[in-house]
Amino acid sequence: MQRMLFCLGLACLTQFPSPSAAQDWWVYFGTYTGSGSRGIYVSRLDPIRGRLTPPQLAAEVPHPSFLAVHPKEMFLYSVSELGDGKGRAGRVVAYATDRRTGKLRQLNEQSSGGDGPCHLALEPRGRSVFVANYSSGSVAVLPLDREGRVGVAKTVIAHTGSGAHPQRQRGPHAHQAIPSPDGAHVLVCDLGIDQVRVYRWQARTGELAPHDPSFMALPAGSGPRHLAFHPNGRWAYVLNELNSTLTVCRWNRRGGTLEALATVSTLPEGFDAANNTTAEVAVHPSGRFVYASNRGHDSLAMFAVDEQSEGVRLLGHVPTEGRTPRHFAIDPSGRWCLVENQDSDQVAVFRVEAGSGRLVFTGHVIRVPRPVCAVFVPMEGR
Repeated sequence: MQRMLFCLGLACLTQFPSPSAAQDWWVYFGTYTGSGSRGIYVSRLDPIRGRLTPPQLAAEVPHPSFLAVHPKEMFLYSVSELGDGKGRAGRVVAYATDRRTGKLRQLNEQSSGGDGPCHLALEPRGRSVFVANYSSGSVAVLPLDREGRVGVAKTVIAHTGSGAHPQRQRGPHAHQAIPSPDGAHVLVCDLGIDQVRVYRWQARTGELAPHDPSFMALPAGSGPRHLAFHPNGRWAYVLNELNSTLTVCRWNRRGGTLEALATVSTLPEGFDAANNTTAEVAVHPSGRFVYASNRGHDSLAMFAVDEQSEGVRLLGHVPTEGRTPRHFAIDPSGRWCLVENQDSDQVAVFRVEAGSGRLVFTGHVIRVPRPVCAVFVPMEGR
């Protein structure tokens, strides 16, 4: 009897939450404006059928290419990916979310501290936002007040250096800034200098401080773009845009260091990496699977996590049913994966198979002009 109960418990751990307990979600889509897009769009996700309602314009803002949700889910933040060559054009915009209607109300906006902000993330307590300014090659920290408004940057750190790629690595290009799982450090993927830089997060002052060692180096020409932490907080997966690889790393929480364990291709054997760039990496909420998007091959690479070896095993590739999968997002239940195909103006919905982790196209697609990001906010009852 005890053995039977143990096996039943294991089976439950591999399944997703029951449909009766499913939560409806608002999904906000960041876009590149022009060519039909006017800003941020919102749709409703049916968590049982995996279907999205036709998107509605939620906020007009130029080039809201990346979005982030406040830990308390009352506020949403967007970059405005603008540049003037002088480091003064990029913006961060704050919104209040109406979780009953999905509408957004702009609170204020502030300079991102540089040009071309392409990513932002909230610190765990929701008191600051970290911004990666791609064109300026810098990371900035902007404070947030209790009403969700964003303040003037308290820290702006400009990276220096260059890389091997003659066009893409002439200078630094910060592409992502995220906190470590315990919130003690901030990691910045810099595509232009082949480094993941590490800073100490000083929560009391709301500033970044130098850390020693200050970075993990990637092979020349890798172009680290984004990283994602495993739910256990011990592993991180660095996606390298320029050579289409995924680097599996061990994260030392106490020392604040990344150690590269292995690097694998995101492409099938025989496909020329020169015709591809990667874009997004995500770990399934269960921690059992890792996914990465290929632009050119137009696929998602699916990996199984091997806890004993601390590595990953390629499961295969699934076509994204569109062109240029700039981003994809797994819903909080782990059942559905939404793929934002930038150059075909669509979002495709895939079902995540609970046992195998493989992605299966549901046949459901909605039109969103130039989609490049998606985030989830829980819906309140009407």
